[in-house]
Amino acid sequence: MTSQMLLRFREDVIKLNPKRVIILGGTNDIAENQGPISLDKVFGNIVSMAELAKANNIKVVLCSVLPAYDFGWRKDMHPADKVIALNKMIEAYAKKHNIPYVDYHSQMKDSRNGLDKIYTEDEIHPTEKGYEKMEGILMKKLGKI
Repeated sequence: MTSQMLLRFREDVIKLNPKRVIILGGTNDIAENQGPISLDKVFGNIVSMAELAKANNIKVVLCSVLPAYDFGWRKDMHPADKVIALNKMIEAYAKKHNIPYVDYHSQMKDSRNGLDKIYTEDEIHPTEKGYEKMEGILMKKLGKI
């Protein structure tokens, strides 16, 4: 939940004084795990974390939400289009503010805009192979920064 990430951001990021923070969140919001939340609110939480980081001289990297076709624990949520819409918002913000954007979605999706089965066992959470793929995508992007 991006609201919980934002709530913990000062303690878990700012107080640790890292050089960089990589922000990836939104899947649990789209699944409405803590109740309905608009994409604008989710996006606002991500923007707030980015602004807090920048205000504290921490470089920001924003990531796309991973593909999701369905949630096993919340059927009929139809998350694929919501994920794509949120990713477009994040990417546009990143471009406008010259923040690196890591696009996991386009490289890890299947034909349904879900997480490709080679990277997951439950269609949502990455397996070790999924995390290895994410690491490769991230490290390639960080190498260009």
